[in-house]
Amino acid sequence: MAGNSPSVHSLQQPLKADDLLKQERRDYDCTSCRIVGGTAFIGLAGYSYWEGMKQLEKNRASILKSKPWIGIRGRKAGLIGTSVGLAWMGIYRLFG
Repeated sequence: MAGNSPSVHSLQQPLKADDLLKQERRDYDCTSCRIVGGTAFIGLAGYSYWEGMKQLEKNRASILKSKPWIGIRGRKAGLIGTSVGLAWMGIYRLFG
């Protein structure tokens, strides 16, 4: 019985955080979860860019007529920034 139980000294040693995090990630982050999550973010990035640009061009005249302080260029930059951010989150989810 004494051969199977851990020693008092080994029980008093703190666990290494890196080893614990690697084990937890391996147990709870399966490959299919990463694929579904990553492709969802990348798909959302493409959709937000495509639909945002389409709506921006559709409403271009009314936007310019109202003379906003941000303008068309700023709105395009916002759409591109949002899409790039979502795509980056998808890539990180897939490979990170």
